[in-house]
Amino acid sequence: MNRFVARRGRRWSLLFLGFALPAAVVIAADPGPFPGVRSQWNGYDRYDFACDGRKCILVTPKKAAPGKPWIWRARFFGHEPQVDLTLLARGFHLAYMDVVEMYGNPAAVAHWNAFYQELTTRQGLARRVALEGMSRGGLYIYNWAAANPEKVACIYADAPVCDIHSWAKRKDQSPATARFFADWLKSYGLTEDQLADYRGNPIDRLEPLSRAGVPLLHVVGDADDVVPVAENTAILETRYRKLGGHIEVIHKPEVGHHPHSLTDPTPIVDFIVRYAEVREKGAGLFFRTKES
Repeated sequence: MNRFVARRGRRWSLLFLGFALPAAVVIAADPGPFPGVRSQWNGYDRYDFACDGRKCILVTPKKAAPGKPWIWRARFFGHEPQVDLTLLARGFHLAYMDVVEMYGNPAAVAHWNAFYQELTTRQGLARRVALEGMSRGGLYIYNWAAANPEKVACIYADAPVCDIHSWAKRKDQSPATARFFADWLKSYGLTEDQLADYRGNPIDRLEPLSRAGVPLLHVVGDADDVVPVAENTAILETRYRKLGGHIEVIHKPEVGHHPHSLTDPTPIVDFIVRYAEVREKGAGLFFRTKES
């Protein structure tokens, strides 16, 4: 399927390419207040459209919570969706923009800026968004958040890549890791020789988030040998606390990189709901103590 539809008076165009939606579930090409092709995702209306030339997804709740809060998944849409589904049931919107091959580089951040503008101005979603990043999705959410701290309600990172140097050390352990690392270098326009001086990792860009009072939640498997806790989350946690930021870490003993999330997502959902609501009401900086 290859469909392009231009909307008069709009700056965006609708593009539906390769989302693999069965024809039986496609409901309408122009379903009202939201752009794109409408279908069903786990019982909720899903809209597939394009923004800034990238494929996007927006899933809408049955009834939006006050202020129209939303969760922005950075990567692996639909994987371990228990947090997303619980938030949808509580009135959150769920958003996704495909910048997969960019690994959170400046071009990806620019695309995300356009998507944020579309959803907050044209669609009226909350000014501050809860970010969700699994594994290498951590690169996406932290890079965008560092560039836009005032637009972030909170961050939920699950077994996240926080330091590309950790990946570099493991590039020869598996073909997948070698490919990801090579792709990351290419997407950032760097060579391996330049990596020693690179300071654009999530662990290096925490000060803007601390100043903005953005609360963080990490969920990690203590036996993770793909994205080791000691080389990623533990470093970020120490640095964020030193900056006075608030971070919570949920450890899963004897669990590796997978499975992501929690069987019972309640602790994650409660964290997101609590901070998304507080920050959208315009509360000032909070949790700026060293012991947080």
